[in-house]
Amino acid sequence: MTDRVIPIADARRTKPLPSEGELGSSARAGEDTLGRRLHDLRISVTDRCNFRCIYCMPRDVFGPDYAFLPKSELLSFEEIARLARVFKGHGVEKIRLTGGEPLLRRNLERLIEMLADIPGLDLTLTTNGSVLSKKARALKAAGLNRVTVSLDSLDEAV
Repeated sequence: MTDRVIPIADARRTKPLPSEGELGSSARAGEDTLGRRLHDLRISVTDRCNFRCIYCMPRDVFGPDYAFLPKSELLSFEEIARLARVFKGHGVEKIRLTGGEPLLRRNLERLIEMLADIPGLDLTLTTNGSVLSKKARALKAAGLNRVTVSLDSLDEAV
């Protein structure tokens, strides 16, 4: 395998990224390098998943010996909630919780309660749906109003 850089944007059309100091006060903090407004944020709450979909976690890479992040390396719920508040203050309107499979993260309902308390935040979760029936009531009670279920195929060949 060779390393090859494939640019995802034309460098001639991009604006320079704001410095760390500018992010605290700059109106540009809510824009990407092409000047488009950033209003959606995806937060991965875990790298673990109970499926091995070929586009995300193919078996040949994520086999039985794959070392997932230890719990100590994951952002705490408090850290995630703090980030959500900061990004909300910079114009983010919607946060989508993802993974891996986010429903595998222990006590996820507690995080959802914390995020649901942020005024004006549209909170949603993307899941493979495998454990949704067990958790749906608790998720709703915690304040989650929208779920996206990824349906790939029942046929492993697809």
